[in-house]
Amino acid sequence: MRAETTADSDDFELRHDFGNAEANLRFLDEAAAFTPGMRVLEVGSGHGALVRHLLRRGLSVRGVEVSAASIRESRALYGELPIERVEGIGLPFADNSFDLLLSFDVFEHISDTDGHLREVRRVLAPRGRYLLQTPNKWTNAAFETIRWRSFTALQADHCALHTYRQLRRRLGRHGFDVRFHDVPVVTDFFRRKLQHYLGASGLMLITLVNPDRLPLRFRTNFYVEALKRE
Repeated sequence: MRAETTADSDDFELRHDFGNAEANLRFLDEAAAFTPGMRVLEVGSGHGALVRHLLRRGLSVRGVEVSAASIRESRALYGELPIERVEGIGLPFADNSFDLLLSFDVFEHISDTDGHLREVRRVLAPRGRYLLQTPNKWTNAAFETIRWRSFTALQADHCALHTYRQLRRRLGRHGFDVRFHDVPVVTDFFRRKLQHYLGASGLMLITLVNPDRLPLRFRTNFYVEALKRE
């Protein structure tokens, strides 16, 4: 899977794949340890690119998405995919239904993260894992405020940003053992994003301070493997 654009346009806003797909797939290759018969759920499937990718790898995968428009777009792009619409944080599955849950650029948008994590733990099988990527509160708050030119808009859109310590503690309180992964994020997508929103100064910034060289707690994005305790 790679980032895709509409009609080969260079317009960043017209891309179909909302997120750093290259970094996300690197994380999955490192942490997921996919095995035959593994039951996988993606929370926040967007346009369906990751669900499609995992299906092509022969995995049993489902997706949930709150946006009906995104599900329609997924069908236009890839045909019928096993993605269903949900409202709120509830997951329409029985207890212990999945071995692996995934979410990328989703956690920061969920206002009731405690309720979300209760649902994640409920549908995960014993010793199941939750793999997530979410921005660092400190770096993302600054970037999104510049992007939206409004701190109020940031609070509405990214309502659940966490620091390294906050994320570790919250997951721990919900019965997960937590490991942060070292995943480089400075990809072509990352450079395009900075250039689109910050101009040439954004590209200059990462030559001065490359986020991939920072300690994990200061990275722009956290890649987290949360193992459900017995």
